Amino acid sequence: MSTHPSPPPLRCLLVDDEPLARRGLRHRLNLIGGVEIVAEAGNGREALGLIGQHEIDLMFLDIQMPGIDGFGVLRALPVSRWPLVVFVTAFDQYAIEAFRVHAVDYLLKPVDDDLLRQALTRAQQWRRGSELEIEHARLLAMMGAERSQSLGERAEDRLTLKDGSHLIRVPLAQIRWIDAAGDYVVVHTDQDNHVARATLRELEERLPAERFVRIHRSTIVHTRYIRRLRPHINGEYFVDLDGGQELKLSRGYREQLDKLS
Repeated sequence: MSTHPSPPPLRCLLVDDEPLARRGLRHRLNLIGGVEIVAEAGNGREALGLIGQHEIDLMFLDIQMPGIDGFGVLRALPVSRWPLVVFVTAFDQYAIEAFRVHAVDYLLKPVDDDLLRQALTRAQQWRRGSELEIEHARLLAMMGAERSQSLGERAEDRLTLKDGSHLIRVPLAQIRWIDAAGDYVVVHTDQDNHVARATLRELEERLPAERFVRIHRSTIVHTRYIRRLRPHINGEYFVDLDGGQELKLSRGYREQLDKLS
C-alpha cells in the first residue's frame, strides 16, 4: 500500500510589533506542526530585510505597525519575492471577508487554533501548484482597487498614471523597477510605489528600451540602478540593485545580459 510523503514544512516569517503576540503565535504554530519558523520581525522594515535573507513560504503579517505597515511591506517587495500571506490583526475594520478572498486567510487576535490550522492547510495546498501566482494577482488587484490608477497619456520623460480625475506624473529617472501580476503593475520609485491597472507589455511599449529592460515575464528594471549580476542556476541570474533589492533574470531573457552589463 503506497503512502504519500508528507509535504516539506512551511518556512514561516512572523511579523508583528508586539512580542507577546509573536510568542503566542509561535507557540500555536509549533503545537500544530508542519511549519518551520525561520525568522521573526518587529516591524515592516525588519521584515523586508529578513525576506531578502531567507526563503520564506508563508508570512504571518500584522497590518497596523509603526513605520511600514503590512500592506507597505507587500508594496515594497518585487512580486516574484512575495510569500504566501496570512494577515493577523486585532482589528476587524479591514473588510475581513474581502481580504479572505485575496489572502490565504485573515485571522483575528487572539488567534483561534482551528482557524490557524485551516490557514496552514490552505497554504500547503496553494504552495503545490500555480495558486501562488494567482495569489499574487489577487493581492495586487486588492491594492490596485484601493488606488484605482491606470495609465495616462504618453510622454518621453515621465510615466503618467490616472488616479480618478487626478494625474500622477512619475519621472522615468525615478523608476527603479516595475513588476506585475495579472492585469496590475507596481511601479517602484525611491519615494513611493504606485499600483496601477495595466499590463507589463503596455509599459514595455511606452518605456525607452535603452533604459528599461525586461528581465522576467513579470519584471522590468531601470538599468541605471543595477549594481551587479550574479549567476544563479540553470542559466538564471540575480540582478542586484543599488538599494539592496534582488530581482531575478530568467532564462528566457538571457539575451538582455549585454544591455545589463
